[in-house]
Amino acid sequence: MKNWSSSCVTEDDEFEKLVLRMNPPRVTGDNASNKKATLIKVDNANKRGSLLEVVQILTDMNLIIKRAYISSDAGWFMDVFHVTDQYGNKLSDDNFAQRIQQALGPRGCGFHSLTRSVGVQAAAAAGCTTIELTGEDRPGLLSEVFAVLADIKCNVESAEVWTHNSRMASVVYITDEVDRLPIEDSLRLADIKRLLLYVLKGNRYKRRANSSVSVGSTHTERRLHQLMYADRDFDTNDTDFGSVSESVKPHVTVEGCADKGYTVINVRCPDRPKLIFDTVCTLTDMQYVVFHGIIIAEGLEAIQEYYIRHIDGCPINSEAERQRVMHCLEAAIRRRTSEGVSLELCCEDRVRLLSDVTRIFRENGLSVARAEITTKESRAENVFHVTDASGIPVKLETIEAVRNEIGRSILRVKNDVYSSSTLQQTPKFSFGNILRSSSEKFLCNLGLINSSS
Repeated sequence: MKNWSSSCVTEDDEFEKLVLRMNPPRVTGDNASNKKATLIKVDNANKRGSLLEVVQILTDMNLIIKRAYISSDAGWFMDVFHVTDQYGNKLSDDNFAQRIQQALGPRGCGFHSLTRSVGVQAAAAAGCTTIELTGEDRPGLLSEVFAVLADIKCNVESAEVWTHNSRMASVVYITDEVDRLPIEDSLRLADIKRLLLYVLKGNRYKRRANSSVSVGSTHTERRLHQLMYADRDFDTNDTDFGSVSESVKPHVTVEGCADKGYTVINVRCPDRPKLIFDTVCTLTDMQYVVFHGIIIAEGLEAIQEYYIRHIDGCPINSEAERQRVMHCLEAAIRRRTSEGVSLELCCEDRVRLLSDVTRIFRENGLSVARAEITTKESRAENVFHVTDASGIPVKLETIEAVRNEIGRSILRVKNDVYSSSTLQQTPKFSFGNILRSSSEKFLCNLGLINSSS
């Protein structure tokens, strides 16, 4: 009986692959219909994770999604995205649709494992050893991690670090300091894991910490969401979950749509890059399927509405599940919403650079809330989002002291239009008023709302 069941699963998988091969994704672009954005239409045989795959590819291409209309009923996936480049301009590359289609496939495969990525891989991951870390955040933690790696002759090629709700997650790509090749020796890898786990636990260990080391790459931001979710950073029992100011706090509602058998999720929050990726990634990893949706992000505020079901075909049917989805989406949005100061470090890379820089941050009372670390050839291009370790706003004199010590020409305050100071000026729009435009017509055509509503 067991062998028969396994055989059925294999046949189903092969049939799905055949359907996908026979119906490769079709991507078309339109630069004439809209004065402010390029329209990208994606048609594809539907499979689990289709929406995330497309959104991830657009995000990795540094495209900004201004609007999106999503529909994936009856085994077919059709999305229309209004996109611009990162400067708000229409796409000038005539081959953008072809590049998106090549990234999508055809691959003839089903949904990828949740421990790996779908779509385009993040840069700088190939040819490295991957370190994944999760643990309780504390002042100076990142400095200690980089100091340990420097002491054991590991060079950090790239890394991304997130903190939220007293938790820290990071994906670090390292090579051997001498030959700049991946570290593959099992004994050395075990030693790296042991030392980093010791640092993560520290003297204030209250909740679990974890470190893993492997050779290969993953989609960094996708993996960070998974690490944070697995570490339950959405748990509201922790005291600083509400530390984000009310002006940038996301507003999430989860309601039933009984006549259509869906659960309706509404998200409203200040807009920022990669916001749509964060919410779609979280819904996908929580085992939900988006059947229809509308996304509007043309102003300072972003509006998202999703009609979802669980992968078993059922809508959300309990208050506990509803609360969990709300908290998880709020956490996914907040992970990238830093209320500190963004510092950009650009200089020639050298041994112990990250260890020295983060040590200076720590000695001046600064904590790293987020970090994006990259090395291009021999040049380090890093961004640190720092906050005051005591919880008060960062003082200008502290930033200036740090810049004087590291070097004013190489450490600069980043001019980030998505900083919290800008977000605090975000006006509140009526979700209902916005939908009473072309988006409302879209829902009416799908039969999800009445034209008179």
